[in-house]
Amino acid sequence: MKLLAVELHSAEIADPNHREACQNILSELFGQRNTEYGVDHDASFFITQNETGSISKSKVLELLEIIQFESPDITLKCSQFVSNLKYSSMAEDILTSPTTMGKGVYYHSERGDRLIDLVSFRDKLWQKWNLNNSELNSFGSEIELNAIRDAIQQLLRWGWKYNKNLEEQAAQLHMLTSWSQIVEISASQKISSLENRSDILFQLLDASLNFSGSPDCSLRMAQMLTQVGLTCMAKLRDERFALPSDLTSETITCLHIIMTKQLSNGACQSILFKLILAVLRRESSETLRRRQYALLLSYFQYCRHVLDSDVRTTILEFLSVDEQDNGDLDLEKMDKDQAELAHANFTILRKEEQPILNLVIKDATQGSESVKTMSLYVIDALICVDHEKFFLSQLQSRGFLRSCFLNMSNFSYQDGGFSLDSMHRLCTLEAEFSLLLRICHKYGKSGSQILFSMGSLHHIASCKALHLPMKGSFRRHDTRVEKNSADLDKQQMVVAPILRLLFSLTSLVETSELFEVKNKVVREIVEFIKGHQLLFDQVLQEDISDADELTMELVNHVVGILTKVWPYEESDDYGFVQRLFGMMRSLWSRDPDVFTSIGSARSEIQQKADVSISRLCFSLSSYIYFLVTKKSLRLQIFDHASTATQQPTLASLVFFLGSLATVLDRAAEEKYLLLNKIKDINELSRQEVDEIITMYVSHGYASSSENIQKRRYMAMVGMCKIVGHRSRLIMLLLLLAQNLMNIILAHFNDSNSLKALSDAKEELHSLCGRLIPVLERLELVNEDKTGHNLKVFHRLARSLKEMSIQKLAN
Repeated sequence: MKLLAVELHSAEIADPNHREACQNILSELFGQRNTEYGVDHDASFFITQNETGSISKSKVLELLEIIQFESPDITLKCSQFVSNLKYSSMAEDILTSPTTMGKGVYYHSERGDRLIDLVSFRDKLWQKWNLNNSELNSFGSEIELNAIRDAIQQLLRWGWKYNKNLEEQAAQLHMLTSWSQIVEISASQKISSLENRSDILFQLLDASLNFSGSPDCSLRMAQMLTQVGLTCMAKLRDERFALPSDLTSETITCLHIIMTKQLSNGACQSILFKLILAVLRRESSETLRRRQYALLLSYFQYCRHVLDSDVRTTILEFLSVDEQDNGDLDLEKMDKDQAELAHANFTILRKEEQPILNLVIKDATQGSESVKTMSLYVIDALICVDHEKFFLSQLQSRGFLRSCFLNMSNFSYQDGGFSLDSMHRLCTLEAEFSLLLRICHKYGKSGSQILFSMGSLHHIASCKALHLPMKGSFRRHDTRVEKNSADLDKQQMVVAPILRLLFSLTSLVETSELFEVKNKVVREIVEFIKGHQLLFDQVLQEDISDADELTMELVNHVVGILTKVWPYEESDDYGFVQRLFGMMRSLWSRDPDVFTSIGSARSEIQQKADVSISRLCFSLSSYIYFLVTKKSLRLQIFDHASTATQQPTLASLVFFLGSLATVLDRAAEEKYLLLNKIKDINELSRQEVDEIITMYVSHGYASSSENIQKRRYMAMVGMCKIVGHRSRLIMLLLLLAQNLMNIILAHFNDSNSLKALSDAKEELHSLCGRLIPVLERLELVNEDKTGHNLKVFHRLARSLKEMSIQKLAN
């Protein structure tokens, strides 16, 4: 079997002899017809019916069944065979003494197993006895001689039994090792050439879980079987979410993306049930549980909905109109099946919640750092599938959440936080932050309220990880060039999770409560900001024109936090308000090119950057809108040399609104064209498909040697990703434009502001003259192209245009 595994792993497929050998091996093991090279073998099913009608399993499952027996006991002591302690101690001395170890008492079999040489063992027993009993008289010697003769016979029987058990156990382990190697190599490298791959992978996974959870399975065998399960689960996930390895249809549609191959709900439930039994097995270790936890997390990833919840229904309906007419696509049924699977997973976990939570929480609190991290992510996954706050209440009642907060407060580090132990603790800390953030996202404001009431901000503020040394900017280091990536590690593992959690807690800030002095949420968040001014200052000073994805996330969170709570801070001794105003001036005075990927072939990273920039602008506009409507802030029409202020002007808002109109029109047009290209993908020539792949698909995923069906599929997936980014961008641009129009409208409607504007009549006329054509462009934004209901948006634009015309006429 090891030779077969070597052949599968290292064979040169271009060589016809090796190719045929690999085909024959796969056919023999899996009983499958190989389709990749056009070779047809007899067996066609992984589990088939023979002539008598009974079930016939494939060779690979039959081989596993051969190994499934209780491992022989090699811990049997010689004292269990010899009642006289003196003789058993003498044997133990011979077998364990450093002077005799390796000197003929043991020998190695051809397979490498260390066995007892029974002849040598017998001779050394006699030698040791003679040495210790040289002074016995004849009568005593005869009695002792009979006793030692009988003891040696018993010890030799024990030695024979020990050798036999050791050889059987070693043979079992060696065969399982060979079996696991050939299965993992086949599953990871060669299975794409077989039909019914998902069925094969499921049967292998199911058999591995069955055996690893049985009482007959030893710890070492369970580790190997779990590794096989991990490989099979990973390939199942690829079968569902990655590019299909076979596209037999002549045409490609969105069905090939949405209707991917997935195991039935019953099969998925069977995997989860058997996996839980394997996790709860009596004999276990941290090494085994780390693999089992990884397999559990991989299973939950497999069970995710193939459709992003953010994808609007209108887009799906547009893409799938033909399939819906043919009855091939039923989105409601897909959603229903997915909901049933999620509920079934929760039900299975709830039935075993007591032992599974006991084990996982114990590992998360008492295990090594690596198993702590894995356990925390398992708890994170349990929260994801939770219903009616069942698991959340369990974590609360067991005091686990409080222990997480205490771990944050008590976090310590050595060697500046850059030692291996410190990095392991940082990984655990990151997993704890991830769990708390999951609670906020899963349960919304109620989850945030629970964490806040437990003193989360106090514990986070006292976390020493925030005081780790951090040099330079937040810009990403290229770890392929610079070995020192400690700054990046801290940003990813400490700063970003803390800011995410803090931003989630700002959801508790209610407008109706903000003016109350006793608003504890606002007060504590403000105190946190003041206590970590250096961190907030450093993020705000970043140059966002050349920022990477992580830096933009940090800037968005810092600005989002400040714009939620800082309006209620009476003084600006910390300079945050002026920095926010400065950021508005910088962003809102730019041309539409601030959105770098509009109208050009740019990478997906830059597509995401556009969304980040628009989110940042929306946060800033929400901040200024709140100041205008709640704090009676009034903006000047134009800048004046006599008044040095960082506040944006109404003219800058109008200019930026014009830029937004341009970007919105381009983004909607690009999205509309892409959707039509996706629908017409089968009518595009190879050259057109290649151009799309060059523009929208990462080079690592596209190979020029692929056939036209796979090239079309890759192009379609690439365009779908861009449509997703464009949809998010359009939504944010619409909200942003609406905010800006409301800010201008608030100035026009306010009597005091209106008087001040009337005093600067020429400036007001100039402002309205610039505003009206921008509003006319916004009125023309197309609902079909944006995919949004724009009645309110258009009504606001018309109202503001009418007011502008009136002021221009006065």
